[in-house]
Formats: sequence, structure tokens, C-alpha cells
Amino acid sequence: MAFAYSIFSLGDAALTVDFGNTIDEDINGQVLRLFGAVKNLSSHILDVVPAYSSLTVYYDVLSLRSKHTAAFDAMKAMIEPLLLKEANGLQLQNRQMKIPVCYEKKFALDVDELATQKRITVDEVIRLHTAKTYRVYTIGFLPGFAYMGRVDERIAMPRKAQPRTIVPEGAVGIAGEQTGIYPLPSPGGWNIIGRTPLKLFDTTKEESVLLQPGDDVSFYSISEDEFENYQSRNA
Repeated sequence: MAFAYSIFSLGDAALTVDFGNTIDEDINGQVLRLFGAVKNLSSHILDVVPAYSSLTVYYDVLSLRSKHTAAFDAMKAMIEPLLLKEANGLQLQNRQMKIPVCYEKKFALDVDELATQKRITVDEVIRLHTAKTYRVYTIGFLPGFAYMGRVDERIAMPRKAQPRTIVPEGAVGIAGEQTGIYPLPSPGGWNIIGRTPLKLFDTTKEESVLLQPGDDVSFYSISEDEFENYQSRNA
């Protein structure tokens, strides 16, 4: 399927391919296929950043200007044929990722409030959160913070009016129709419903970020003992 798009400059050394301001799995799939086609397209490209419904390409202006009169026009001319030809016949390589979460009250700082607001039980919140598979749309805010969606509308909840000054590493939250995991301690306003013992960002590993755009993520419930055992084994 072809999607309407626009291409515009983002400063002097980047361009953005924009498919509209929306959260849509099909459009995000188009973004990720384009990401796969563009990231190794040219030595002039310095970085490629996929988002929900757009792709930003950072390029070396000086090297492009040595061969072309306008760096933006040259880069656009490289990228646009990929869109026009549906070069995005590339298939998404969706990794299946399973994330353990402890939903016990000591970790689920906002689950009671969410359940009350939604007029459901805490057990139902957990059941609904673990029942779906979530697409990682993009990474941002913090290193390794994966924006995932969409949660069941029965547990969708706006960000907290008063953010916390510190949310612990591994906290699993809901904001609107999105769910995410804090990879590092940080201020934040998401509704915290549990915590994972997994490290989402680990500089000691070759792949420092656990989740990547395009991953399919599912959550499963673990006990507090299992959480602590996992942490002690991986300390």
C-alpha cells in the first residue's frame, strides 16, 4: 500500500520523510521498511532515525556539496525513488520479545488508581496488559526507552497530572494508548503498573539497547520472588 508523504529539510544537514501525525501500525511499518532500505544506501548518510510516522536522515553536507549543488536535493533524489518504487517490498524482520513483569503492589505504583478510574479490578488490568502483543514504534526520551502500542482501550490512561521526580529503572507504565519501560531512573509521568528485572539499556553489552523499532513485545507476569531471583542472578 502506498501512503501519502512529504519530504522537508530539518536544518542544514537532515531531511525528514513524513507520513502524517498519527500512530498507525501500517504507516509505522512503511517507516521501518524505508529505514531498512535507507540506512545502508550511501556513505553520505550519517544516521537514520525512525519515529512513529516519519523517518529522519542525517547526512554529510560537505561531502554531498562536493558533488552536487544542493545537499538536500541530492539526498532527496536518492531517497524518493525508494518510495515511488515501493522499494519497501523489504519485509519487516519483527523480533518476538517476551518481557517478564512483576505486577505486585510494591512495584505497581499506580495500578490501584488506574483500576479505580477504569472501574475494573487490578487483576483485570494485569490480564489486559499481558493479553496483547505490542509494536515498538520508536525509541526515544531515554536511551532504550521503547514506545509501544497500542494498549487495550480499557486500560488506556492519560499521563499523570503531577509527574514523579524519580521513576525506578525497569518500571512499566501506561500513557494514553502507549506502554513503555523506563530503562534508567528518571523523572516521568507515566502510570506505573509493574516492573521488569530486565535491563533495557546496558553499556556493557555490544547491543546496549534491548528493544528495537519493529519488535513485537509481549509481557508475562512473574512473582516478587521470581523478580528478586532474576535480579540476584544477573547482578
